Amino acid sequence: MLSNRNLCFSRVVAALFLCLLGASAAQSQKENQSREAPRSLRSVDSRADFDSLAVVYDADTPYALPHVLFVIDRRDKNRIYYVNTRRYKFHKDFVNGTYLSLERGQEFFENNYLKPNRRFIMGTIAYQTPVRRWTFEFWEGDLIPPDQIKLASDIINRTFFTPVAFKPNSNRQDEASAHIEGLQRVSQTEISQNQEYQPLNVARGLGRIHVIPKLDEHVEIGFNEILVLDEVPVQLPPVAGIITTKPSTPLSHINLLAKGWGIPNVYIKNAQELFKQYNGWWVEFDARRDTYSIKRADLNVLAEYQKRLKERLDVMKPRSFLSSITTSF
Repeated sequence: MLSNRNLCFSRVVAALFLCLLGASAAQSQKENQSREAPRSLRSVDSRADFDSLAVVYDADTPYALPHVLFVIDRRDKNRIYYVNTRRYKFHKDFVNGTYLSLERGQEFFENNYLKPNRRFIMGTIAYQTPVRRWTFEFWEGDLIPPDQIKLASDIINRTFFTPVAFKPNSNRQDEASAHIEGLQRVSQTEISQNQEYQPLNVARGLGRIHVIPKLDEHVEIGFNEILVLDEVPVQLPPVAGIITTKPSTPLSHINLLAKGWGIPNVYIKNAQELFKQYNGWWVEFDARRDTYSIKRADLNVLAEYQKRLKERLDVMKPRSFLSSITTSF
């Protein structure tokens, strides 16, 4: 009997080992394929070319968003690079990783996102599944001038296999592109016109609801707040959740922050009206693919939160060298 049990156990262990080995091999193969793929392409001549470079947000949903980064080097006769986005997550990673430029940090940011006389034009091309349109877009805080929007459009539409429209991501970009002759545009509102809810980052959050009618430098924001905003911000400090009343894109800088912080980030139509009854309350907010839920946090949940917070603060608190000496005597 014992030998039979040992035999069964050995088979289970062997089967588990083979499963883990298979999963590891599949992941390794995927990583190798990413490394073997070209760092970039000079043109995208087919959907297969695009897919070979693309990363897909919300795959297998009606809102799947396959996308590829692009970089245009104005110093090199406006050469375009369609970036292997599986390999390079950010534009700066590609530019530095291929030695196009060794600028980093604030210098790279200011020279290529804020100044008009920039070397690089950097954006993203995506397939907008809800409207079945191809678009190119820039970071919402990018101060790109109209002539460079037009230049990007011309170069992309010469080197991409199908027409690509411009998607403004801020009021400034919308105004800057409004009178560019021949420029095809698609707005985020058009893409989301039939949506009353859009989960940009699926997560659960615990925090105090803070309804902000207008976000400016005078508004104080706490790390433990779930913000309800009337607009999509360009930048935020760490918070517990983000709810906006205007449609946004999973490619936005704010959503990249939300993913990094592990917090919910959603668009909800008429959110400020819907959530004003919760303003100032501590709530549990759960953003799911198909819907969301909100409920007032009970005392047990809050007590556990305060306990975890205290433990974190204790770990972060620097210990006084002097007090450690005196208490040892």
